Amino acid sequence: MIAQEGIHPSAIIDPDAMLAEGVSVGPWSIIGPGVEIGSHTQIASHVIIEGPTRIGANNKIYQFSSLGGDTPDLKYKGEATRLVIGDNNVIREGVTIHRGTVQDREETTLGNNNLIMAYVHIGHDSVIENHCILVNNAALAGHVHVGDYAILGGFTLVHQFCRIGPHCFTGMGSAIGKDVPAYVIVTGAPAEARNINVEGLKRRDFSREDLADLSKAYKIIYRRGFTLEEAIAELESMSTPVVDVLIQSLRHSERGIVR
Repeated sequence: MIAQEGIHPSAIIDPDAMLAEGVSVGPWSIIGPGVEIGSHTQIASHVIIEGPTRIGANNKIYQFSSLGGDTPDLKYKGEATRLVIGDNNVIREGVTIHRGTVQDREETTLGNNNLIMAYVHIGHDSVIENHCILVNNAALAGHVHVGDYAILGGFTLVHQFCRIGPHCFTGMGSAIGKDVPAYVIVTGAPAEARNINVEGLKRRDFSREDLADLSKAYKIIYRRGFTLEEAIAELESMSTPVVDVLIQSLRHSERGIVR
């Protein structure tokens, strides 16, 4: 069922697409078969959305974005994989987000309340959780996982299968080839760890005690010469809810962490 109000006459909407109440579609945009769009999502002009794709409510998608296209992965053979986008996201101009592959999750996922700025690319099977900011021209290869509240600076490049932990910050032009633990700032090409993301955590009302614990934890990981396994064991002795998030991000690392 298509809600016609707010649909520009030049927009092309496939009969099999499902648009909820209050969806608006600008001129020359194309909504393909297998696309579902939630209530009050706004789609600007010249946007292409291919399916199977499900988009939630109250999103704003700017012009020239391309969502739900086939992955360029050479193993992809036309399988009906998915793109799933949550609620309250802002997707700026020229963003590209590809669907998943059957070799992994079969799904690329963008959570809720994210800001995806101009010309960002999110590759197949990637997961962007909630409240993240991806600044202009950040590019994620396939199978990347980005945790809650992470901020990726402009022109950040992330290698496939890397994990970016919650509350991380990557500096402009960072080239990331290994996992970034929760709360950590990285910069450079190749990226190197610099410190805990203190200013970002203060803005999210982390306590002084939490910041002190994370500063100590950072030194255990990066200043004491421990292996990753030794650092995890040391951190477990100072377990708190905040430190436990850091420990979990270290345990999930398969590529090794940025040093």
